[in-house]
Amino acid sequence: MNRRVQHKAAHVTTRRLLDMKQGKEKISVLTAYDYTMARILDRAGVDVILVGDSASNVFAGHSTTLPITIEEMIYHAKAVVKGVQDESNRAMVVVDMPFMSYQISGDEALRNAGKIMKEHECDALKLEGGMIIADTVKRITDVGIPVMGHLGLMPQSIYKYGSYKVRAEEEREADQLLEDARALEESGAFAVVLEKIPSALAAEVTRSLTIPTIGIGAGVECDGQVLVINDILGLNREFHPRFVRQYADLNTVIEDAVKSYVHDVRERSFPSADESY
Repeated sequence: MNRRVQHKAAHVTTRRLLDMKQGKEKISVLTAYDYTMARILDRAGVDVILVGDSASNVFAGHSTTLPITIEEMIYHAKAVVKGVQDESNRAMVVVDMPFMSYQISGDEALRNAGKIMKEHECDALKLEGGMIIADTVKRITDVGIPVMGHLGLMPQSIYKYGSYKVRAEEEREADQLLEDARALEESGAFAVVLEKIPSALAAEVTRSLTIPTIGIGAGVECDGQVLVINDILGLNREFHPRFVRQYADLNTVIEDAVKSYVHDVRERSFPSADESY
């Protein structure tokens, strides 16, 4: 009797992402902040799960990403890594280094990077910035910690920008972004996120680099795309940026379910005899 053997999908690595770029295979990235969601995303075949500092917004309710701490990022990362390991263990897990955990000095950045990596078994870290942090990226990658870069609109610098408008529309800033991207690659970054920049510029950056680009509001020519899981599931009714495609309206689904539960409790129809001991 013939038996079909099912092989477990290999864990996504930095090498796999590079192969995907070279093979023109698009990379899917979504955020997650907890065990349950991480299991669902891994099961669904997402290539990379980003434990984003956006947890500061969607999980903790802050207006920016700045308040979240290293300890809080480690807490979320542990839960996500456990979820991936308990599922297919296919997705790569990348963790954001939070605001002021790597900007003060290279020594402190290296210590904090090591602390985050040692607390759990994530695959890589993500840092915002270009040439100004290139030396830091090199120090971190030189000790064996993979780094994903982040350019364009950088949420940790939102007070500097003063708004969430598209970045690098002017030639000078566009030229600087291209230089920053090259500096990150030369410093050892394995990929770079391009957030909210003109699609033509994102395409130019993507062609210029050998490492993958991951776009968010940066057009289809990037090597991959990333979105916040709460946004694609429609969990937040107040946030509707142009670059988000909503794939479900779970806000309404959950609210309706809770209303039904509240009604059943008040009407004494829950629990029923079959739901009691």
